[in-house]
Amino acid sequence: MHIPDGYLSPETCAVLAAASAPALYLAARRLSQESESAVLPRVAMASAFGFVLQMLNVPVPDGTSAHAVGAALAAILLGPWGGMLAMTVTLVIQALFFGDGGILALGANVFNMGVLAPAAAYVTYQAVGAGSSAGTRRLVGAVLAGYLSINLAALATGIELGLQPLLFRAADGTPLYNPYPVELAVPAMMLAHLLVAGPVEALLTGLIVGYIQRVQPDLLSRHAPGAGGRAWLPLALVLGLLVILTPLGLIAQGTPFGEWAPEELAALLGYVPQGVAELSGRWSGLLPGYTVPALADVPGGVVVGYLISALVGIALVTLTWLILRQILARPRVRP
Repeated sequence: MHIPDGYLSPETCAVLAAASAPALYLAARRLSQESESAVLPRVAMASAFGFVLQMLNVPVPDGTSAHAVGAALAAILLGPWGGMLAMTVTLVIQALFFGDGGILALGANVFNMGVLAPAAAYVTYQAVGAGSSAGTRRLVGAVLAGYLSINLAALATGIELGLQPLLFRAADGTPLYNPYPVELAVPAMMLAHLLVAGPVEALLTGLIVGYIQRVQPDLLSRHAPGAGGRAWLPLALVLGLLVILTPLGLIAQGTPFGEWAPEELAALLGYVPQGVAELSGRWSGLLPGYTVPALADVPGGVVVGYLISALVGIALVTLTWLILRQILARPRVRP
């Protein structure tokens, strides 16, 4: 679901970035008001979960792959605003350091996975289970929040990609950016997420929420500013387990729909759209594709590189939130 550069026009990217900005501004304002509490470490934990979950690619029957997002878990634990910021930090780090999602397309990826998905998850969870003392209802709400949120993000991605050949064409009539129209892009995205990624997201969200409900239920009943580090130890243990499992994401060999490299697209189409050729591949990150280049030719180096990437990603997320905590905690000077 990470749209690379070249598949959306710069105009589309700008519109989606502008659409994301008000929500992120409000989220930052809300977080700034709570910066004296322990909320920032909690957002960092949610960002780390999103990063690791998105490394767990699963194969799709059409030969591509997909992955969970983690937006529902972030929204359940932090509310919509904290969930949006947690996912946004994850997406920024993925694009800058790992080349997962384009730099120009970052606003679009934030809109889909960082704004729409947490908002949908929060609304779903609140409607179904958040206000209930019954654990079963909470669990059902978490499962539905995971399933619906990732599919809404997938639908938005499919529409954005599918509109490109309708709106942007070269002089010879060929698409400038993503070549597949809405009637192909939307079904392809929805097949992968309705049947595969959606159930995976629902399952992981339900399992993690069920575990928290059993060992530390306060994390679900309130977004308490005073919750200390020990309260989040259960999640730290789950995060560590997921890091160990991240190499399972290497099993899915197919490229997700709309994320092909130019050479892959040329093999599929017989040509590379002009925009894809001009905009793609300008930045691949320091650890491109969650690999360590120095380990590429070492036996087992791909697996080790994947594990290192997961740990580096968690470290970068933590460092980012430590920096943001200092910025947001600065006293405001009033005129």
